[in-house]
Amino acid sequence: MAEAGIFIGWGEPITGREAKGLEVFAEALAYYGKAEQDGRIESHETVLLGPHGGDLGGFILVRGSDAQIAALRAEDEFERVTTRAALVVRNVGVVDAAVGDGVQDAIGVYQAAVADLT
Repeated sequence: MAEAGIFIGWGEPITGREAKGLEVFAEALAYYGKAEQDGRIESHETVLLGPHGGDLGGFILVRGSDAQIAALRAEDEFERVTTRAALVVRNVGVVDAAVGDGVQDAIGVYQAAVADLT
């Protein structure tokens, strides 16, 4: 079961780059799909959000082991896809995530820190 993940979020397209945005989105989906198919990650999920007054338009949640996530982040293609996305949509963000069994580990770290400070 996956313990680690990457949350890749984005906002609205940059005006005039909407068509390129769709092209880069397709590239990203193909990249994460191939990574899953090749076993380099456990899974990925794409989420498109409806209008809500915020600046997050959608995200991809990639799941895997700590080693899989670290290896993916080190890939040149990961950097290329992320950089291309940042050139066509606003507010691209890549955030490490705890998922599955990793959530309990993250809570344990938090609990230990709270205990140290109280």
